[in-house]
Amino acid sequence: MKAKELREQSEKQLQTLIRESKEMLNKFRFSITNRQLKDYSNIKKTRKIIARAKSILTEKKKNSTINEK
Repeated sequence: MKAKELREQSEKQLQTLIRESKEMLNKFRFSITNRQLKDYSNIKKTRKIIARAKSILTEKKKNSTINEK
């Protein structure tokens, strides 16, 4: 997902995306230990999605606190 797409989502949707991505990352790591994972780039892509989503979630929270003041 691109940052533009993530910015259009609500905070709840971002939190859900982060949680699901972390679960996928966990599954990928277990697949590595069992030597079942074929495409290791999925780990890197998933980590980047988590980082983007967390950054945008923080951005939205900061903007909401500024607007409240």
